[in-house]
Amino acid sequence: MSHKILYTDDDASIRAAVRGEITDAGYELDEAGDGAEAIRKLEKGGYDLLLLDINMPGKSGLDVLKYIKEKNLPCRIIMLSGRLGFSVATEALKLGADEYITKPFSVEFLLLNIKKVLEKPGRAAH
Repeated sequence: MSHKILYTDDDASIRAAVRGEITDAGYELDEAGDGAEAIRKLEKGGYDLLLLDINMPGKSGLDVLKYIKEKNLPCRIIMLSGRLGFSVATEALKLGADEYITKPFSVEFLLLNIKKVLEKPGRAAH
């Protein structure tokens, strides 16, 4: 069974850099360029995992995370951020994120975390 991942980042070059690696690893990948687009896609459902950048114009990753928590959506969340700082990571984890990865990251590290988070018991949609 293939897991469906929604990758939300306003930097298209970062999404493009990992797109092939994620799909080559056997995951189904959908993308969103900002938080509002991510929420529209999440409302349709079916995602097992959300890769979510924190710093985006308009709705931030934390805004999307709050939306997921309010709606009790059944997906795992890995937050991605170029911000170093425990306060942002702590807030993301308190809001329900499963993992927090700082940029830049290696694709291998991202794939390892995707596998780890998807194997956790609990919220996955499928």
